[in-house]
Amino acid sequence: MKSPYLRMGVVLLTLSMTPWSPAQFFYFGNTNDKIPAHAIRVSPESRLLPDGEYGFTDHTNAHGARVFAVKLREGNYRVTIRLGDAHVATNTTIKAEARRLMLYSVTTAPGEYVTKHFTVSVRQPEMLDGSRVSLKSGEEQSPSWDEYLWLEINGDRPGVQSIEIVPVDTVTTVFLAGDSTVTDQGREPWGGWGQMLPRFFKPDVVVTNLAQSGLTLTSFERQNRLKKILSMMKPGDYVLIQFGHNDQKEKGENVGPFTSYKANLKRYVEKIREKGGNPVLVSSMERRRWEDGKPGKTLSDFAQAVRQTGTELDVPVIDLNTMSLQIYEALGESGSARAFAHYPANTFPGQDQPLKDNSHHNSYGAYELARAVVESIRQNIPGLAAHLAEDVTPFDPTKPDNPDELVIPPSPFPSSVQKPEGN
Repeated sequence: MKSPYLRMGVVLLTLSMTPWSPAQFFYFGNTNDKIPAHAIRVSPESRLLPDGEYGFTDHTNAHGARVFAVKLREGNYRVTIRLGDAHVATNTTIKAEARRLMLYSVTTAPGEYVTKHFTVSVRQPEMLDGSRVSLKSGEEQSPSWDEYLWLEINGDRPGVQSIEIVPVDTVTTVFLAGDSTVTDQGREPWGGWGQMLPRFFKPDVVVTNLAQSGLTLTSFERQNRLKKILSMMKPGDYVLIQFGHNDQKEKGENVGPFTSYKANLKRYVEKIREKGGNPVLVSSMERRRWEDGKPGKTLSDFAQAVRQTGTELDVPVIDLNTMSLQIYEALGESGSARAFAHYPANTFPGQDQPLKDNSHHNSYGAYELARAVVESIRQNIPGLAAHLAEDVTPFDPTKPDNPDELVIPPSPFPSSVQKPEGN
């Protein structure tokens, strides 16, 4: 692989004057470049100061990734980015907030430029009635919940010429409710399929991921995350609901997949429909367990409860449980480890022991699961399928992508060998 570097040409960030955010224009490039009178010139050395309005953070890595942050109010923002370079070929991946994949491996030839668009959500925990989402320890400082839009410029040879950021309020929102396997995992090497999902939609859709590690249907609601979804949701928006890994461990009278779990799913569906939203149920993907040369089943009852609820309430079901087993079997017993957080000692700073987690996925595994989710949307949810990106192709879970060929550049945020909560 070539030694990657960030080749910054001109980067223009534009924020319209609306009640959501002040008008701001940022220009990156040569000091001799002629820029609009209303633009603010920013050099690649400009740093984000404490409580500053914009600037580059100190996050970087050996791949040359950089992160630019802009202070914004809660809302949805359309990002238009022009990629390319006058002299060299470029390969750019863009992530937003806590490693949400927005653009993957966009290439240009020398002298070629392309313009891409995506929409990203910026949110805070507070709600209009004075209540707030109960964030977990460390989550308050996460890029997913603070007052900045974080844009990660990554890739083999990134070439960013311009970026425009404009508030929008007419997009369809896909909300995600779930656990550690869905959430925007903020640290390498962990990945949730929800943070890969934005890459597969057109700019007229924004993915808002409120999933968090360790949560069940009841604790998600207790932390006001469902209430936050309902407070932001417009008629016609979608809510994808995937729980099971942690619900399986709940104890008590009448607690189980066909009692409390189904009752909680039904309550979610009713509340979402009352607000004019479209609920979608997702059965939990399996853990990595092998029995007699086949992937083992540890969540079958919960997956069946999801299917039953979908039939009883006429709710679309994405059967990720079945598709995950097909992916694992296709990769094989040893190969399936490459979809999970399995790494030899000393792969990451402070990791003196091998990392072997058979519940939580890495970026590759999360991406494959996201492709499975998208394939089910494409086949079974026509209203949402109409918003899929033009380059989305059919996905056969019995023929997953080659992990040697699908390489998502690691983010520059610090890695962590601490396993996410839940299993």
